[in-house]
Amino acid sequence: MKIKNILLIAFVYSVQLSAQEKQKDSVNAKELSEVVVTGQFEPQSIKKSVYNVRVISSKDIQNLAANNLSDVLNQYLNITVRPSGTSGRSTVSLFGLDAQYFKILVDNIPLVNEAGLGNNTDLSQINLNDVERIEIVEGSMGVIYGANAVSGVLNIITKKSSQNKWNINAYVQEETVKDEYALFDKGRHIQSLRAAHTINDHWFVSIGATRNDFQGFLDDKNGKDYNINDQTRGYRWLPKEQLNGNALIAYNKGSFKIFYKFEYLDEDVDYYNATVQSGYNPVLGTYTYSDDMRYFTNRYFHNLNATGKLFSRLNYNVSLSHQKQERNVEDFKYYFQNKNEKENVTVKDQSMEVLYSTGTLSNFFVNKKYDLQIGYEFVNNQGYSLIQEGNNAFVPIRKTLENYDFFASSEIMATERFSIRPGLRFSAQSRFKDQYASSLNLRYLFSRGIELRGSVGTSFRTPTFEELYSKLIFDGHFFVGNENLIPETSISYEASLKKSTSFDSGLRVFNTFSGSYLDVNDRIDMALIRFNPDTGNPEYQYINISKYKMWNFSTMNQFSIGNLNFNLGAAVVGVSRKIENQVFSSDDKFLYSFNVNSSVSYQLPKWKTTFSAYYKYNGKTQQFIEGTSAYILSDIEPSHWLDASVRQGFFKNQLEATIGARNICNVTNVRQTNTNQTAGHAGSSELMLAYGRSYFIKLSYNLNL
Repeated sequence: MKIKNILLIAFVYSVQLSAQEKQKDSVNAKELSEVVVTGQFEPQSIKKSVYNVRVISSKDIQNLAANNLSDVLNQYLNITVRPSGTSGRSTVSLFGLDAQYFKILVDNIPLVNEAGLGNNTDLSQINLNDVERIEIVEGSMGVIYGANAVSGVLNIITKKSSQNKWNINAYVQEETVKDEYALFDKGRHIQSLRAAHTINDHWFVSIGATRNDFQGFLDDKNGKDYNINDQTRGYRWLPKEQLNGNALIAYNKGSFKIFYKFEYLDEDVDYYNATVQSGYNPVLGTYTYSDDMRYFTNRYFHNLNATGKLFSRLNYNVSLSHQKQERNVEDFKYYFQNKNEKENVTVKDQSMEVLYSTGTLSNFFVNKKYDLQIGYEFVNNQGYSLIQEGNNAFVPIRKTLENYDFFASSEIMATERFSIRPGLRFSAQSRFKDQYASSLNLRYLFSRGIELRGSVGTSFRTPTFEELYSKLIFDGHFFVGNENLIPETSISYEASLKKSTSFDSGLRVFNTFSGSYLDVNDRIDMALIRFNPDTGNPEYQYINISKYKMWNFSTMNQFSIGNLNFNLGAAVVGVSRKIENQVFSSDDKFLYSFNVNSSVSYQLPKWKTTFSAYYKYNGKTQQFIEGTSAYILSDIEPSHWLDASVRQGFFKNQLEATIGARNICNVTNVRQTNTNQTAGHAGSSELMLAYGRSYFIKLSYNLNL
């Protein structure tokens, strides 16, 4: 029997049980300090969740002096941040699957970018100025969050209330970029201001803005004004300047809550070509110039959310969101003699405009042992891309993708200790065949603080706009999309065992052991489809051709006593990836990697000084890459990452200073073997990972009235 049929039977059976049960629930809910919302019917304690939710607290964000999401995620198990030296973007990889399989949400709403919705998100564009906490759920979340939530979801929960009448926070942060720093033209310079006001018992407003000025990393490059053609002009990490703004207005009365949130991003990234060219005219004589570019990105995010009760019983949660992100590219010639720009031409390169709405109804039954949630999701996605046809002809492509989803999930407290949660999702797609997702989650609470969770789920990933419609054809290069692609499908299995222990000494220990297995079919890859019979050049196209399997075993352990907190985690991941093209295919054997993370924080009781350190070891990884006549095995060397900081408050914590260092192990690039054997042209032997050891100081002023 197919897995979705088993899950359908479980779901129908659970709904029947729910409808038949009319008795009152005699179990009193326990108040626990850590409340989560991701994947829940309503906010509840992390212990009651059928999902294994990981929480990144605001204290962790403060200790790291993190300004954007990439500053935080470097430290977490199974997560790899992948920066790009050509576009300035940083994306996330989880379990070896790239950012297309991992969904990033803000208050349960997937965040748009110029290439998609919720996926392929640039982590450096996500500001943490008003973040309350970050919740991560690994594994298939297709029933609750729809397409592309294959390897997991990350949900950013923003601040929507305050215990104070007024809260004003302002900070400045200065940071070196390895050993490069100057007050204005080198390093990283951040300024931020946020003001929040509790008007009365019902109304709350906030507004904030952050400027992040990253002056780039030269490394072995020589910057903008270097005019010798030896390929050392420009930057190893591109300079970028970001301005983030946000505003919130919230109202609550009784069970009714409503808020409107607005966010704005403006980003400029400068690209300086390494090639210096020469020219001549009778007026100027011999001159040198370079063909440079700028990327301009703008994002608007609107979210209106309302929660409350219908008919004094049903809990509803409805969101309506309009988002747009657009990237423009300015091409120009930079003349070195007079440092002028000429022939500036700006074109729209990519954009995505999304109208999104989701809503749920729950709390159908009197007895709290049983609950049913039904919901919908609507997505209208208008994409734009400028593609390059043959003969250097640029053609704009505009397409609209829509989906209409309906989902249902039932949660059953079979006993005081045993919970069952089956779910189903139906997705009507405008561009593809209708898709389905299903899940079955189990949770059992043993005595002595032991919690057991298990799940099985199916999910799907729809092709991206780039995979469907992109074209890049010039000078022997032929890379094209494929409008005949079909969605990828996947099935995952998860299990976790958690134990909490308290000792008379005050020591508290939390241990988690988890394992998972993921199988992806019809995986989309850029594959060699043929050699052009006229030119002999290779031609590549996105096709549904690969398979992907992964298993993972990890452990996370937390120890706390008094003012001391210590965490230690480790994970082993095995990945099997079958890659094919029209000429040859790779081995599908499992390739293994190992990573460890640890953190420690201690607060001096007398001075209230907090010392923190975060460490992560990324073990050697392997992958098959395409060679001239076969797929060959490539090794990526291991790396160590260590951050440390000291945080001290003054004047009753109205003024706070944080000093520290990132990447103390001084990682820059990591070596990758066998890339010089890849097809087409020689590849780099190094992967860009970080820009070396940097130091920072952050001064923050907090006024609470």
